[in-house]
Amino acid sequence: MTEDNIKPSILARLGEIEVSNNIKIFYACESGSRAWGFPSQDSDYDVRFLFIRPVEWYLSIDEKRDVLEIPINDQLDISGWDIKKALRLIRKTNPPLLEWLGSPIVYLEKYKVTSKLRELVKEYYSPTTCLYHYLHMARSNYCEYLQGDIVWVKKYFYVLRPILAMSWIEKGFGIVPTDFNVLVEGLRLDTKIKKAIQELRNRKLLGEELDRGPKIPEISNFINGELERWEHSEIPLNSINRQSDELDTFFQNCMKEVWNRIIF
Repeated sequence: MTEDNIKPSILARLGEIEVSNNIKIFYACESGSRAWGFPSQDSDYDVRFLFIRPVEWYLSIDEKRDVLEIPINDQLDISGWDIKKALRLIRKTNPPLLEWLGSPIVYLEKYKVTSKLRELVKEYYSPTTCLYHYLHMARSNYCEYLQGDIVWVKKYFYVLRPILAMSWIEKGFGIVPTDFNVLVEGLRLDTKIKKAIQELRNRKLLGEELDRGPKIPEISNFINGELERWEHSEIPLNSINRQSDELDTFFQNCMKEVWNRIIF
Protein backbone atom coordinates (compact mmCIF):
# COMPACT_ATOMS: atom_id res chain seq x y z
CA MET A 1 0.00 0.00 0.00
CA THR A 2 1.42 3.37 -1.02
CA GLU A 3 1.07 6.89 0.37
CA ASP A 4 -0.99 7.83 -2.72
CA ASN A 5 -3.87 5.46 -2.00
CA ILE A 6 -3.69 5.13 1.77
CA LYS A 7 -6.28 7.77 2.71
CA PRO A 8 -9.06 6.41 0.44
CA SER A 9 -8.32 2.92 1.79
CA ILE A 10 -8.49 4.16 5.38
CA LEU A 11 -11.74 6.04 4.78
CA ALA A 12 -13.26 3.01 3.09
CA ARG A 13 -12.26 0.83 6.03
CA LEU A 14 -13.70 3.31 8.51
CA GLY A 15 -16.95 3.32 6.56
CA GLU A 16 -17.12 -0.46 6.83
CA ILE A 17 -16.46 -0.26 10.58
CA GLU A 18 -19.28 2.25 11.00
CA VAL A 19 -21.79 0.03 9.23
CA SER A 20 -20.75 -3.26 10.85
CA ASN A 21 -20.75 -1.79 14.38
CA ASN A 22 -23.67 0.65 14.02
CA ILE A 23 -21.59 3.63 15.14
CA LYS A 24 -20.80 7.14 13.97
CA ILE A 25 -17.09 7.92 13.66
CA PHE A 26 -16.58 11.64 14.10
CA TYR A 27 -12.77 11.77 14.17
CA ALA A 28 -9.92 9.66 12.81
CA CYS A 29 -6.22 10.43 12.75
CA GLU A 30 -2.75 8.94 12.54
CA SER A 31 -0.93 8.21 15.78
CA GLY A 32 2.50 6.82 16.62
CA SER A 33 5.68 7.37 14.63
CA ARG A 34 3.99 8.74 11.50
CA ALA A 35 2.15 11.39 13.49
CA TRP A 36 5.25 12.12 15.55
CA GLY A 37 7.25 12.76 12.37
CA PHE A 38 9.83 9.98 12.43
CA PRO A 39 8.33 6.92 10.67
CA SER A 40 10.31 4.10 9.12
CA GLN A 41 9.55 3.34 5.49
CA ASP A 42 7.79 0.13 6.52
CA SER A 43 5.90 1.58 9.51
CA ASP A 44 2.27 0.54 9.91
CA TYR A 45 -0.45 3.15 9.67
CA ASP A 46 -1.69 3.52 13.24
CA VAL A 47 -5.20 4.86 12.68
CA ARG A 48 -7.10 5.94 15.79
CA PHE A 49 -10.70 7.06 15.83
CA LEU A 50 -13.39 8.36 18.18
CA PHE A 51 -16.99 7.26 17.82
CA ILE A 52 -20.44 7.51 19.32
CA ARG A 53 -23.12 4.83 19.48
CA PRO A 54 -26.92 5.14 19.32
CA VAL A 55 -28.76 6.25 22.47
CA GLU A 56 -30.06 2.77 23.29
CA TRP A 57 -26.58 1.34 23.63
CA TYR A 58 -25.82 3.65 26.55
CA LEU A 59 -29.10 2.91 28.33
CA SER A 60 -28.28 -0.75 28.98
CA ILE A 61 -27.79 -1.95 32.58
CA ASP A 62 -24.82 -4.06 31.42
CA GLU A 63 -21.23 -2.87 31.29
CA LYS A 64 -20.14 -2.86 27.67
CA ARG A 65 -16.79 -2.57 25.96
CA ASP A 66 -15.93 1.00 24.97
CA VAL A 67 -13.03 0.14 22.64
CA LEU A 68 -13.03 -1.22 19.09
CA GLU A 69 -9.89 -3.00 17.91
CA ILE A 70 -9.70 -4.09 14.29
CA PRO A 71 -7.31 -6.90 13.22
CA ILE A 72 -4.23 -5.51 11.46
CA ASN A 73 -4.54 -5.81 7.71
CA ASP A 74 -2.50 -4.31 4.84
CA GLN A 75 -0.36 -2.27 7.24
CA LEU A 76 -3.48 -0.77 8.79
CA ASP A 77 -3.56 -0.89 12.59
CA ILE A 78 -6.98 0.56 13.42
CA SER A 79 -8.67 1.03 16.78
CA GLY A 80 -11.10 3.47 18.35
CA TRP A 81 -12.55 4.76 21.61
CA ASP A 82 -16.15 5.52 22.49
CA ILE A 83 -17.01 9.17 23.24
CA LYS A 84 -17.73 8.41 26.91
CA LYS A 85 -14.33 6.79 27.34
CA ALA A 86 -12.73 9.82 25.68
CA LEU A 87 -14.54 12.21 28.03
CA ARG A 88 -13.48 10.25 31.10
CA LEU A 89 -9.88 10.35 29.86
CA ILE A 90 -10.09 14.08 29.22
CA ARG A 91 -11.20 14.51 32.83
CA LYS A 92 -7.98 12.72 33.88
CA THR A 93 -5.75 14.46 31.27
CA ASN A 94 -4.75 11.45 29.18
CA PRO A 95 -1.66 12.34 27.07
CA PRO A 96 -2.27 9.74 24.30
CA LEU A 97 -5.73 11.20 23.70
CA LEU A 98 -4.27 14.72 23.63
CA GLU A 99 -1.82 13.48 20.98
CA TRP A 100 -4.66 12.06 18.89
CA LEU A 101 -6.52 15.35 18.99
CA GLY A 102 -3.34 17.20 18.05
CA SER A 103 -2.25 14.83 15.29
CA PRO A 104 -0.93 16.57 12.16
CA ILE A 105 -2.43 13.76 10.04
CA VAL A 106 -6.23 13.82 10.19
CA TYR A 107 -8.17 11.38 8.01
CA LEU A 108 -11.68 12.33 9.05
CA GLU A 109 -13.33 15.05 11.12
CA LYS A 110 -17.12 15.33 11.06
CA TYR A 111 -19.63 17.38 13.01
CA LYS A 112 -18.50 19.95 15.59
CA VAL A 113 -17.67 17.38 18.25
CA THR A 114 -13.90 17.31 17.74
CA SER A 115 -13.37 21.06 17.78
CA LYS A 116 -15.43 21.24 20.98
CA LEU A 117 -13.37 18.40 22.47
CA ARG A 118 -10.18 20.34 21.80
CA GLU A 119 -11.59 23.29 23.71
CA LEU A 120 -12.68 21.02 26.55
CA VAL A 121 -9.17 19.55 26.76
CA LYS A 122 -7.76 22.99 27.59
CA GLU A 123 -10.08 23.30 30.57
CA TYR A 124 -9.04 19.95 32.05
CA TYR A 125 -5.36 20.05 31.11
CA SER A 126 -3.05 19.07 33.97
CA PRO A 127 0.69 19.74 33.40
CA THR A 128 1.53 17.55 36.39
CA THR A 129 -0.26 14.51 34.99
CA CYS A 130 1.53 14.95 31.66
CA LEU A 131 4.93 15.40 33.31
CA TYR A 132 4.59 12.15 35.23
CA HIS A 133 3.42 10.35 32.09
CA TYR A 134 6.36 11.50 29.99
CA LEU A 135 8.91 10.98 32.76
CA HIS A 136 7.76 7.39 33.19
CA MET A 137 7.92 6.85 29.43
CA ALA A 138 11.42 8.32 29.16
CA ARG A 139 12.77 6.29 32.08
CA SER A 140 11.18 3.05 30.89
CA ASN A 141 12.43 3.30 27.30
CA TYR A 142 15.87 4.45 28.41
CA CYS A 143 16.30 1.49 30.74
CA GLU A 144 15.05 -0.99 28.15
CA TYR A 145 16.80 0.22 25.00
CA LEU A 146 19.67 2.64 25.69
CA GLN A 147 21.89 0.91 28.23
CA GLY A 148 25.57 0.24 27.46
CA ASP A 149 27.76 1.15 24.50
CA ILE A 150 25.60 -0.76 21.98
CA VAL A 151 22.01 0.46 21.95
CA TRP A 152 18.78 0.27 19.96
CA VAL A 153 19.46 3.34 17.86
CA LYS A 154 15.91 3.95 16.60
CA LYS A 155 14.70 3.94 20.19
CA TYR A 156 16.48 7.21 20.83
CA PHE A 157 13.34 8.89 19.52
CA TYR A 158 11.19 7.15 22.10
CA VAL A 159 13.27 8.69 24.87
CA LEU A 160 13.92 12.03 23.21
CA ARG A 161 10.28 12.77 22.55
CA PRO A 162 9.08 12.44 26.16
CA ILE A 163 12.11 14.36 27.42
CA LEU A 164 11.43 17.22 25.02
CA ALA A 165 7.74 17.05 25.95
CA MET A 166 8.69 17.61 29.58
CA SER A 167 10.79 20.63 28.64
CA TRP A 168 7.85 22.00 26.67
CA ILE A 169 5.60 21.71 29.71
CA GLU A 170 8.29 23.05 32.03
CA LYS A 171 8.58 26.20 29.94
CA GLY A 172 4.86 26.78 30.23
CA PHE A 173 4.13 26.30 26.53
CA GLY A 174 0.93 24.37 27.23
CA ILE A 175 -0.28 21.12 25.70
CA VAL A 176 2.57 19.22 24.04
CA PRO A 177 2.43 19.19 20.21
CA THR A 178 2.17 15.75 18.67
CA ASP A 179 4.73 16.52 15.95
CA PHE A 180 8.27 15.85 17.20
CA ASN A 181 9.68 18.41 14.78
CA VAL A 182 7.54 21.16 16.31
CA LEU A 183 9.01 20.23 19.69
CA VAL A 184 12.57 20.42 18.39
CA GLU A 185 12.06 23.77 16.69
CA GLY A 186 9.96 25.32 19.44
CA LEU A 187 12.41 24.52 22.24
CA ARG A 188 15.38 26.15 20.52
CA LEU A 189 17.79 23.41 21.48
CA ASP A 190 21.55 23.72 21.56
CA THR A 191 22.93 23.66 18.02
CA LYS A 192 24.93 20.45 18.48
CA ILE A 193 22.11 18.36 19.92
CA LYS A 194 19.65 19.75 17.40
CA LYS A 195 21.98 18.79 14.54
CA ALA A 196 22.50 15.30 15.96
CA ILE A 197 18.74 14.77 16.27
CA GLN A 198 18.10 16.00 12.73
CA GLU A 199 20.80 13.71 11.33
CA LEU A 200 19.33 10.70 13.13
CA ARG A 201 15.84 11.57 11.94
CA ASN A 202 17.06 11.88 8.33
CA ARG A 203 18.68 8.45 8.55
CA LYS A 204 15.40 6.95 9.73
CA LEU A 205 13.30 8.70 7.07
CA LEU A 206 15.68 7.51 4.35
CA GLY A 207 15.06 3.93 5.39
CA GLU A 208 18.36 3.18 7.07
CA GLU A 209 18.17 0.24 9.44
CA LEU A 210 18.50 1.70 12.91
CA ASP A 211 18.64 -1.43 14.98
CA ARG A 212 21.45 -2.16 17.45
CA GLY A 213 24.57 -0.05 17.04
CA PRO A 214 27.07 2.20 18.83
CA LYS A 215 25.48 4.89 20.95
CA ILE A 216 25.52 8.45 19.65
CA PRO A 217 27.52 10.47 22.22
CA GLU A 218 25.79 13.85 21.70
CA ILE A 219 22.30 12.39 22.07
CA SER A 220 23.21 10.00 24.88
CA ASN A 221 24.85 12.77 26.89
CA PHE A 222 21.83 15.01 26.39
CA ILE A 223 19.43 12.28 27.52
CA ASN A 224 21.55 11.36 30.54
CA GLY A 225 21.78 14.99 31.59
CA GLU A 226 18.05 15.59 31.28
CA LEU A 227 17.09 12.41 33.12
CA GLU A 228 19.54 13.25 35.89
CA ARG A 229 18.10 16.76 36.12
CA TRP A 230 14.54 15.49 36.37
CA GLU A 231 15.53 12.93 39.00
CA HIS A 232 16.44 15.85 41.26
CA SER A 233 13.56 18.10 40.27
CA GLU A 234 10.35 18.39 42.21
CA ILE A 235 7.36 18.11 39.92
CA PRO A 236 4.76 20.62 41.10
CA LEU A 237 1.45 19.18 42.19
CA ASN A 238 -1.78 20.54 40.84
CA SER A 239 -5.33 19.36 40.86
CA ILE A 240 -8.37 20.13 38.80
CA ASN A 241 -11.61 19.66 40.68
CA ARG A 242 -14.35 19.80 38.10
CA GLN A 243 -17.75 18.23 38.39
CA SER A 244 -18.98 15.74 35.82
CA ASP A 245 -22.01 17.90 34.99
CA GLU A 246 -20.13 19.74 32.25
CA LEU A 247 -19.01 16.47 30.66
CA ASP A 248 -22.49 14.98 30.97
CA THR A 249 -23.93 17.97 29.16
CA PHE A 250 -21.24 17.72 26.50
CA PHE A 251 -22.06 14.05 25.93
CA GLN A 252 -25.77 14.75 25.68
CA ASN A 253 -25.18 17.55 23.19
CA CYS A 254 -22.99 15.23 21.09
CA MET A 255 -25.79 12.68 21.01
CA LYS A 256 -28.17 15.34 19.81
CA GLU A 257 -25.81 16.60 17.11
CA VAL A 258 -24.67 13.24 15.73
CA TRP A 259 -27.84 11.14 16.06
CA ASN A 260 -30.40 13.91 16.39
CA ARG A 261 -31.51 12.31 19.63
CA ILE A 262 -31.87 13.69 23.13
CA ILE A 263 -31.02 11.82 26.32
CA PHE A 264 -33.29 12.86 29.16
